[in-house]
Amino acid sequence: MTSADSPPAAAAPSEQKARPIPSRNPLPLSASQESQVRDVFYARVRAKCGPEIKAFAECAQDRTFSSPFLCRGPLHVMNNCMKIHATPEEQDAAREEWFEKRVERQKEKERKARRKLEQEKFLREWWGLPEKDRELARKEMELLDKPERIGGFVSRERRRFNGEDGEGKR
Repeated sequence: MTSADSPPAAAAPSEQKARPIPSRNPLPLSASQESQVRDVFYARVRAKCGPEIKAFAECAQDRTFSSPFLCRGPLHVMNNCMKIHATPEEQDAAREEWFEKRVERQKEKERKARRKLEQEKFLREWWGLPEKDRELARKEMELLDKPERIGGFVSRERRRFNGEDGEGKR
């Protein structure tokens, strides 16, 4: 056995082993989008623990001060179920579900906005109000045609730093 044979064999598995990505959807989302993902996550966990939640709710119904004492068992069962199902994998699955339904939400939002513009136009005609400024109407239609931005918008006032002297510039 030569010294050239043993080090590559030992080094090869460690080099091939890559660090796992913490999430399958690493895109940064805005605060409201993260809130929507959290809502999907909570709904998924509640759906998996439905019977336990129902048992606790039935126990606590029509009770005020005595519910913490009399419903302690169902409460622990419900909390344990939620702890078991509230995992990072479930959160990733909720995020994936949010991304899958993104197109549906965008289409629904566009449909509502177009309906709102149609209703506004009808009301202006009905009441004899002057038409909207054409430039304003064109801008509203352009906004409807823009795709959804996932990562949020960069603030113009945000201070940026260059790498050399560390001084901020605007």
